[in-house]
Amino acid sequence: MSILVNLALGLLFGIGLVVSGMSNPAKVLNFLDLFGTFDPSLAFVMGGAVIVAFIGFRLTRMRAAPLLAPAFQLPTRRDIDSRLIVGPALFGIGWGLGGFCPGPAFTALGLGAAGTLVFVPAMLAGMWAARMLAERTA
Repeated sequence: MSILVNLALGLLFGIGLVVSGMSNPAKVLNFLDLFGTFDPSLAFVMGGAVIVAFIGFRLTRMRAAPLLAPAFQLPTRRDIDSRLIVGPALFGIGWGLGGFCPGPAFTALGLGAAGTLVFVPAMLAGMWAARMLAERTA
C-alpha cells in the first residue's frame, strides 16, 4: 500500500511541475534574470508550496504516527557542518546554471526535453561522487 501511495504522490508532484511550468528550465532562468526577461511566476509557485508545506507540517504534528508507518522519521542532528553549507550552494549554482533541480529534471526527461539528456546523467554522477566522498571521509 505504501508503494502505491508514494507512486500517486510522485505522479501528483510531477503533474504539478508540468502544470506550473517548472519542468521548463527557461522559466527558472527567467526568474533569475532580474534585469532581462524576469518572470516572477516562480515566486508564486514557491509561495504556494510553502503555504501547503506549512499547513501539512502543522497537521502532521497533531498525529502520533504517520498513516502508513509506525513512527515519524525526523532528523536529530542540529549542528551546521560543511556539508550543510556546500551542498545547498552547489545545488543553487547548478539550478541557476542549468535551470533544473532533480524533480523537474526527471519530469522534463520524461517529456523528452533535450537539456535533460546532459543534465540528468551529470546530476546522477554528482550524487554518486558525493556519496563516495562521504563514505571515504566517514
